[in-house]
Amino acid sequence: MPGDIGPPSILTRGDGATIAYRRRAGKGPGIVFLSGFMSDMNGTKATFLDDYAAGRGRAYLRFDAYAHGASSGDFNAATVGRWRADAVAALDTLTEGPQIVVGSSLGGWLMLLAALDRPPRVAALVGIAAAPDATEALMWVRLPPEMREKMMRDGYVDLPSHYGEAPYRFTRKLIEDGRQHLVMDRPLPIACRVRLLHGMLDPDVPWQTSLDLAQHLSGADVTVTLVKDGDHRLSRPQDLDLLARTLDELLAGPAVAP
Repeated sequence: MPGDIGPPSILTRGDGATIAYRRRAGKGPGIVFLSGFMSDMNGTKATFLDDYAAGRGRAYLRFDAYAHGASSGDFNAATVGRWRADAVAALDTLTEGPQIVVGSSLGGWLMLLAALDRPPRVAALVGIAAAPDATEALMWVRLPPEMREKMMRDGYVDLPSHYGEAPYRFTRKLIEDGRQHLVMDRPLPIACRVRLLHGMLDPDVPWQTSLDLAQHLSGADVTVTLVKDGDHRLSRPQDLDLLARTLDELLAGPAVAP
């Protein structure tokens, strides 16, 4: 049965907040997808991976981050720390055994944090336009002085989005909390296999970010694949085929063999 039939399941956190998720049973290693900023578990890549997992009999988990999609929460209160804790809770509670964690954009930052928090549970990582330290390197530093002043004064700024009519809201709380979770200021003790996919026409996260990230990782089995005509989303049929081939290669490897 397709994983998106019927309402999503709900994981209730200790403070009463709820995480909406869809989980597919299957063999391990399973696959966990972490969506990007202002994205949810019904996006193109998230649903593609559900079909991928179904076709290969793999366990699969996708969920909506705090204040995204069908999960609860006030976006003005959302923080990287909250998303990090929820991702780890989902990994702990909703999966079993080793997992390949796929992170898209800001989800690529969260996959690194999950790997640091739960190294035995993370068998491999796949970053799609991974955006580590995004709140600082991609949000704060790009704001002109007058917008920074407005954020500090009002607590937020709203900026136009390339991907829809609704603006993106960047809050002071998000920026300040993000500084507690930066990872690109030191070597990263992540030894699992890592595959980083990045479009060279990405207007949001420079493709050089993936090269920089590869240098920070302690593991030797790290590969960066650049898609010359690829955009930020990497959601075209040929991009999704690349994602499938990447996962096939990881699943065939001895490090994550069932």
